[in-house]
Amino acid sequence: MKLIFNSAKGAFIVMALIALSTSCKKDSSKPTPEQTDPTQNTTPRAGTLVWSDEFNGTSVNTGNWNIDNGNPNVNNEKEYYQSANATVSGGLLTITARKQSVGGQPYTSAKLTTAGKFAPKYGRIEARIKLPAVQGTWPAFWMLGSSINSGTPWPSCGEMDIMEQVNTSSTILGTMHWGINGNQHTQYGGNTTTSVTGFHTYAIEWDANSIKWFVDGNNYVTGNIANNINNTGAFHNPFFIILNLAIGGDLPGNTINDGALPCNMQVDYVRVYSLP
Repeated sequence: MKLIFNSAKGAFIVMALIALSTSCKKDSSKPTPEQTDPTQNTTPRAGTLVWSDEFNGTSVNTGNWNIDNGNPNVNNEKEYYQSANATVSGGLLTITARKQSVGGQPYTSAKLTTAGKFAPKYGRIEARIKLPAVQGTWPAFWMLGSSINSGTPWPSCGEMDIMEQVNTSSTILGTMHWGINGNQHTQYGGNTTTSVTGFHTYAIEWDANSIKWFVDGNNYVTGNIANNINNTGAFHNPFFIILNLAIGGDLPGNTINDGALPCNMQVDYVRVYSLP
């Protein structure tokens, strides 16, 4: 979704393999034809649960999550992230976007990350999420290479956008971002459609050979990372998980439906499985 120099995320594209920009400003670049391996199996695999948050408490579990504070200063976003906008009740995490001036920004929202607390290398990473579909909103479920916090710049640290959606669109974007030729940004991904205002399961299955994107068990794009093809070595390192709801910015634009605020992104669970 958007990358920030300390924790962020990138944005991406509109068509099967087209790119857009996000966080630190992702530039467009065409994926190479060999990035995908059509011979790979597209059936979801059963795994062993290794980490989860079912959001069954009464507040965000800070043993699992960090809650960001402030504006990320990327993508021309208009929100101020604060803990007050992330609540847990009835088995759901609710991230609320509000028309509220804080810290020089006209909107507030929330962003949670597992940086420094949990960072898997490979596995099935999934969440069941309901999106607001409001003009000006940019919800995302994504991952960023942990090495960004030890000096590796974006995009060389790597980024995996498990789910991004903007405005009132029914399009779900899934994208991988990485660096080539030093730290030159490149990306690969695809999209599918679903009824975003209902709960759906968004997931990747990530192993030493590939990253596969799923919505409700349907694999809609696969990226090949076997043997570090196309300098994809970043995807063989630990990544941390991010959930956030941005307002405005380069991907959704800055036409925001204030009359539809407050609005919510709700998360039923986040689960990580090891893969056989």
